[in-house]
Amino acid sequence: MMKNIIDSIWALPRDLVSDGYDQAIDALSDMLPMRIHEYPTGTECFTWIVPEKWTCRDARLETMDGKTLFSYKDNPLHAVSYSLPYSGEVDRETLFQHLHTRPDMPEAIPFIFKYYKRDWGLCCRHSLKQTLTDDTYRVVIDTEFTQGALKVGEVVVKGKKQDCYIFCAHLCHPAQTNDDMAGVAVGMDVFRRLLEGPQPEYTYRLVILPETIGSAAWLSHNESLIPHIKGGLFLEMLGTPHPHALQRSNTPDSQMDTICRLITREADPKMWEDDFMKVILNDERMFNGPGINVPMLSLSRVLQRDDLYDPPYSEYHTSLDTPDVLDWDNLNRSSRLVSRIIEAIEANRIPVPLFKGELFCSRFKSIDYASMFHVMNAVIYRLDGEKSIADIARESGLPYDDVVAFIEILKKEKLVRLA
Repeated sequence: MMKNIIDSIWALPRDLVSDGYDQAIDALSDMLPMRIHEYPTGTECFTWIVPEKWTCRDARLETMDGKTLFSYKDNPLHAVSYSLPYSGEVDRETLFQHLHTRPDMPEAIPFIFKYYKRDWGLCCRHSLKQTLTDDTYRVVIDTEFTQGALKVGEVVVKGKKQDCYIFCAHLCHPAQTNDDMAGVAVGMDVFRRLLEGPQPEYTYRLVILPETIGSAAWLSHNESLIPHIKGGLFLEMLGTPHPHALQRSNTPDSQMDTICRLITREADPKMWEDDFMKVILNDERMFNGPGINVPMLSLSRVLQRDDLYDPPYSEYHTSLDTPDVLDWDNLNRSSRLVSRIIEAIEANRIPVPLFKGELFCSRFKSIDYASMFHVMNAVIYRLDGEKSIADIARESGLPYDDVVAFIEILKKEKLVRLA
């Protein structure tokens, strides 16, 4: 499923509000049962405002004798996303003020956007820019701003409880793959399995949206859901060759944080983690923000770096971020990890002891004192009716599944009840 999603959608010009984005979300809605929410241009979403629809019909640079040097029709990254229209002759100095490149990656076209600070602009390979020695060039940027609708796709797996967990990815980076078709593909793959399985205890929502403004739009129009959202995980950049990186939420002692940290450490011993807003910045900021306070973490495969604004992986925000660079094994591992996190959420209850004092193990057939001694002592003396299974696993250092398995034995013997 993930390969089909990425192959069919990644090359579309998926700008914030655009025909290319609409094509992508419509294609996803054909793969899983998905509700598409629409928020018209001008809609206020907390402090944010839905922008206009942007249409780019063409954007190119020509020599004065009519030779096309590059064109939007060859790659949508040649136009600055949300560029103003422009048509005319410019001198070389003026052109260079509006022509964006990556000198450190001379064969890559950069992804540049000016959603809220409007200007005209083009992008190209730095190696090409270095050949531009003429005094004058012709710029053609045929773009249009019109009324449109920002679209957010939502897949819901209804559980026995109204309490829910949010998984989120963004769809709005044109002609790029790891950022963040990889997160979209993992989310879709995980929710395909959820939909095929038995009804879960909790409700799960996969929200696919344009970055930041999409979260503001969805949350501001679903405020009644916020008290029921117990945690979330933003999925992004999961097809790189790097280990998992986990960014904690703004409430790092939350149950969602505890579960994600335990399960990710067990699944990927090379993983690394850091505090909120110390790994990568995305929609988790909106969910953790004032008045919302949902503990949403971020799961990615980005590099550790001294400056948060340095590229999180080598092809980031460039034309080199194509399916050719995806590590499919890592993408599959990330999908399995997210499913494992959901399994842990489902198992995470508060075991309440129904006995007092030390256990007389010989009385209970399911408890083998010799083989269970270590697990039993690590668990029994943490049963206070307040600690969750995740808390016990974190405090004891035991694998999460070992704690779950022993609690199930105690439950079978009617020695605990699960709150």
